[in-house]
Amino acid sequence: MAVETREYRAEARFQRVSPQKARLVLDLIKGRGVEEALTVAAFTKKRIAPVIHKLLTSAVDNAKYVAGEQGVDLDVDNLYVKLALANDGPRMKRIRPAPMGRAFRYQRRLTHIILSVAEREAAAGLVTKVEEPVVELKADKTAPKAAKAKIEKPKAAPKASTAKKAAPKATKEKAAKKA
Repeated sequence: MAVETREYRAEARFQRVSPQKARLVLDLIKGRGVEEALTVAAFTKKRIAPVIHKLLTSAVDNAKYVAGEQGVDLDVDNLYVKLALANDGPRMKRIRPAPMGRAFRYQRRLTHIILSVAEREAAAGLVTKVEEPVVELKADKTAPKAAKAKIEKPKAAPKASTAKKAAPKATKEKAAKKA
């Protein structure tokens, strides 16, 4: 039976920063554990970093709330940042005065930031309990020696020759036919 992992998300819309600048911080936290991502966002020296830190705490709080409402067992220490997007929002058109009575237009970009956290799945090969192997004390002396496994070293691959191939002998025969 496949267990579906739940995603918990939070959005910050119409943030006054370009998406490219927001992606610089989001790329730092993408795929990390929530605790580590919060630390990275707290100590990143970008203007949008506090907004992303607040958004990440909001996503974790959303996860706690929804899990409590639905009665789902959630391990907060096992959460990680699954999705971190910075999409374009609307652009504000502005005008800057230019020489000789002209006006230059420019645009202020806005960003919609989406963060999604999910719980990591337990690895299939993860060992939680170590079991000691059963050791047989009796040595079986009746087994023939040929049946025992031999460990052989793998043989090295043959070296490729670097010598050029000789010219085919058919050219001499063609020259004799032409003459």
